Amino acid sequence: MSNAPIPDLWIDINVERGAWAKALPGHESICQRAIQAAVAKGAVCEDEDEAQWEISVLLSDDDAIQALNRDWRGKDRPTNVLSFPAPPDDLPDGAPILLGDIAVALETTQREAVEQGKPLEDHFCHLMVHGMLHLLGFDHETDADADEMEPLETEVLAGLGIANPYPDRISERD
Repeated sequence: MSNAPIPDLWIDINVERGAWAKALPGHESICQRAIQAAVAKGAVCEDEDEAQWEISVLLSDDDAIQALNRDWRGKDRPTNVLSFPAPPDDLPDGAPILLGDIAVALETTQREAVEQGKPLEDHFCHLMVHGMLHLLGFDHETDADADEMEPLETEVLAGLGIANPYPDRISERD
């Protein structure tokens, strides 16, 4: 990583649907902490003019996320997290750079946390880190991409006090 500055983040959190406040009372602070940690490990600004980034987070339910997944990815089922990187735009000087959107489904996130025996807060934090790394250009479509993204994701989560979500896959690559 270079010595370039880490960007200032503008994080817009929209709770569209679902019982997020009841299920996870600290959801907004978890979002902010996870996104900031992912950016601190995964990206730096090479240009002072790019020192402000904006990220939009949608916290919703399975029905809404299923519709997004169907309409944008052709997969007619709910999923835990979706990331939509923003296309590059010509922005006026001083305007924040829109990195993209992250959308999370409450019911799927809750179900996975129970199935995996994890606290909901830890699983949600993992999904936010995962989604943010996608907005920063990381992916896991190929083994080579996953070999780059998953250790970084694990490192970010460790810094947040969260266990490795990929213990079998990461240890196989070492």
